[in-house]
Amino acid sequence: MAKGVRGGFGMKRPNAGSGNNMQALLRQAQQMQASMEKDKEELAGKEVEGTSGGGAVTVVMSGDQSLKSLKIKPEVVDPDDVEMLEDLIVAAFNDAAAKCDALNEEAMGKYNASLGGLM
Repeated sequence: MAKGVRGGFGMKRPNAGSGNNMQALLRQAQQMQASMEKDKEELAGKEVEGTSGGGAVTVVMSGDQSLKSLKIKPEVVDPDDVEMLEDLIVAAFNDAAAKCDALNEEAMGKYNASLGGLM
């Protein structure tokens, strides 16, 4: 072997302790992933409500942003003004979606912070 070359093929041997560090890091990542999955399941079970038109239209969404229900008060159903009803539905949906986003940020923000903003 050539003088000054370690481990053959010109490569240095890894530090014996680095394997333990890598295993610990991998375990930590797996625990974080399991915790995230649990939190996502809990979020999916939560519901938020979005409204518009002073409660004329109500949208209920799950925490994973699946639409659960839509309620429309009969007095806002005007066949001559369908556009207003459409706007109320969109506004209620967007209100519920914003609440879902806030709920998700509250639950998942801790993982983003621990990963240094990589998520």
